Amino acid sequence: MRRPEPVQVVKERRDAALAALVDRVPYIGFLGVHFDRRGDELTAVLPYTETLIGNPALPAIHGGVTASFLEVTSIIELGWVLLWEEIESGTRPIEDITPETLPRLPKTIDFTIDYLRSGLPRDAYARARINRSGRRYASVHVEAWQDNRTRLFAQATGHFLMPAGDG
Repeated sequence: MRRPEPVQVVKERRDAALAALVDRVPYIGFLGVHFDRRGDELTAVLPYTETLIGNPALPAIHGGVTASFLEVTSIIELGWVLLWEEIESGTRPIEDITPETLPRLPKTIDFTIDYLRSGLPRDAYARARINRSGRRYASVHVEAWQDNRTRLFAQATGHFLMPAGDG
């Protein structure tokens, strides 16, 4: 029986895989989004900056920024689930986890957003839940909130074409 790896080795491998996955989407860096990882659960964080404001009279976060935030959260969640088994098996050394060695990311088929209220000028958070994921297709629901997890400011449902094999 194989001995369990030290917790720090597991944490480093998970963090390296998540960083490489996020680096595959340059727009995530442009928005300033980062992901808080607790085990296999991801929470996307959109730190507030004035450049996110679309309507200065309210002020409110731009609807396009909100939509992008929800969509990238969904795509990273799908990619994370695709990688989880490989990450946990420990078959790939940390130094081999790079954006170039990761599987391709899912492609958006459609994405429907419900704007429930204005996004206020403060940090925003989002979590995606995969409703169905098969070899070719996935359905994801994602919710965004700011100060109160039960008071959503936007939610979305998306359908994605899953990548065929590694690439």
